[in-house]
Amino acid sequence: MLIRIGFDIELVLSPPTAMVYMLQVHPSRAGDIQGTENITISPPLTTDHYLDVFDNHCARVHVPAGVTNVRLRNEATIFDSGWPDPVDHHAVAHTPDQLPVDTLRFLLPSRYCEVDGELLAFAWQNFSHVPRGWSLVQAICDYVHQHIRFDYQNARRTRTALEGWRERTGVCRDFTHLAITLCRCMNVPARYVTGYLGDIGVPPVPYPMDFSAWFEVYLGDRWWAFDARHNKPRIGRIPIARGRDAADVPITMVFGEHSLARFEVVTEET
Repeated sequence: MLIRIGFDIELVLSPPTAMVYMLQVHPSRAGDIQGTENITISPPLTTDHYLDVFDNHCARVHVPAGVTNVRLRNEATIFDSGWPDPVDHHAVAHTPDQLPVDTLRFLLPSRYCEVDGELLAFAWQNFSHVPRGWSLVQAICDYVHQHIRFDYQNARRTRTALEGWRERTGVCRDFTHLAITLCRCMNVPARYVTGYLGDIGVPPVPYPMDFSAWFEVYLGDRWWAFDARHNKPRIGRIPIARGRDAADVPITMVFGEHSLARFEVVTEET
């Protein structure tokens, strides 16, 4: 199938400054783009493109004095298999001494995922009896899905996994941070993913379209997508960036005072 993706984002900021954005499809899916992405910046500004330590495509925009509004737009079409997220109930979890060394950083605490605290004891008390592997990760997803209530009105950028666990409310990033933390507590590498996820194959939800957050765990010999908010395989996940948690994958980051004037996201089957 083909999926139309895009965005229209406008920021009001205090120049001179710089802005970094992570808004291009992740390099792992670049080959599925039909033609090219068409990201435009208004007004036209000098931009440096680079890959970060997680191989995400990033761009730094130079905002000179006199420019107070920057608008980012994109429209593209990408090929997708049309199949739901793959599932392998027999995928095994490795012990830390058997894991590939490049997965070990996804076992460690990070800004929003407090692995070395209260949640560590909770995880071992509640999930140590579950067979290691797919069943363990699914049990964690089931718990998080039932424990947190989705509520846009209670979104907060600074909420950590522990705070989300205590407050029992949040948005997709809060579901994802808590699930990642519990997986890491149980020695399963887990990483944060942000990207497009439209209402394809499911009834549309009564919210404006937004970017989505889910997570991936390392089982067997590969990474697998899990989603504690929806808690079911979905069609049409298009990753933009991966990292330890949301701090590593900001859609935009401005080095200075700023506000959001426009935010529109499109992701739909064509």
